Amino acid sequence: MGSRRCVGWNKILPRGTTSLLRRGDVREKEVNQMMLAAVYHGPNDLRIEEIPLPEISSDEALLKVLSTGICGTDLRIWHGAHRKYSPGTIRTPGHEVVGDIVEIGSDVKGLDIGQRIFMAPNMGCGHCRQCISGNNNLCIDYEAPGITFDGSFAEYMLIPAAAIIHGNIIPISREIDPSIATLIEPFACVLRGQEAVHIQPGESVLVVGAGPIGIMHVLLAKLHGAGLVIVSEINPGRASQVKEFGADLVVNPANEDLTGIISERTDGLGVDVILLAAPAQEAFKAAVEYASIGGRINFFAGLPKDDPTIELNANLIHYKEIFVTGTTASSTQNCRQAAQILSSGRIDLSNLISARFPLSDAIQAFSVADSGEGLKVILEP
Repeated sequence: MGSRRCVGWNKILPRGTTSLLRRGDVREKEVNQMMLAAVYHGPNDLRIEEIPLPEISSDEALLKVLSTGICGTDLRIWHGAHRKYSPGTIRTPGHEVVGDIVEIGSDVKGLDIGQRIFMAPNMGCGHCRQCISGNNNLCIDYEAPGITFDGSFAEYMLIPAAAIIHGNIIPISREIDPSIATLIEPFACVLRGQEAVHIQPGESVLVVGAGPIGIMHVLLAKLHGAGLVIVSEINPGRASQVKEFGADLVVNPANEDLTGIISERTDGLGVDVILLAAPAQEAFKAAVEYASIGGRINFFAGLPKDDPTIELNANLIHYKEIFVTGTTASSTQNCRQAAQILSSGRIDLSNLISARFPLSDAIQAFSVADSGEGLKVILEP
């Protein structure tokens, strides 16, 4: 799936497909048969290139990318630290994507030309235990754009048959800003994380990390009715930002006594729910101390692969009956739920977008995203 299957439009149209090209919407592409893409060639080697347009088969579709987000996974890919990007891999990253369907294979049902969609990225095999139980994100043989095949950091992206068959294509209203709609994927991951710990109205919540994911955790915890949301963040800029998103208290554990503050604000009971949204080993270790009796802890973030081991006080888990869990990525159902929540207007993620760049400035966009100075960086091809 990592190889690029690309030809010109003149080889696509005779195959019985329907294309917006016939209506002149993207006629300039018919002339040069090329598109712009940000292509990975190796660690820290991202190149802005003109590459051939993707060829679609009779059971596939073509997406015109309107907006695509840069996330932590993309940054790991850029730095050569993703296991699916083995040495020598040349691939277009990007998996948070919203766009318009501009071409449909002759055998495709249920999609329309010009339809605006979000594509849930994780596609499982469809028949393993995880897939049939709705946890396609945990499928061992999963595929995903920008991970195992060319993704959304391009003007156009191929939609494979598996995405269409397995329900990964989610229609999006044209009233929603496409850049905000790209946040459906990370928000779906947050939704999955909080479903695992069942936040109840009035409960206390500790969120570790105030990046885009941490802020989404704050917003969703508030929507669930959390009575107290404490955020732990060592970056002063991000600590200041998260207050604007509804955090009740922001603590810098580098120079403040987080344990003492939690005890004071919870009358010595500890917090009911802890969401570890940053790869902070000390916070992972201390989580069982912060937790209340019957508390729930979600290891939402992963630790560095070269140092993933921590020590936990198992007696605290035992005697306080603490529930410790972890979640990773999101299922297609999580994405559909996230899309419904964002469409309802119950949560506003617009202020999470701190920078927008054209695709031609993708390298600069990656540098900004990697700096950690802002929140969410978006590419708009």
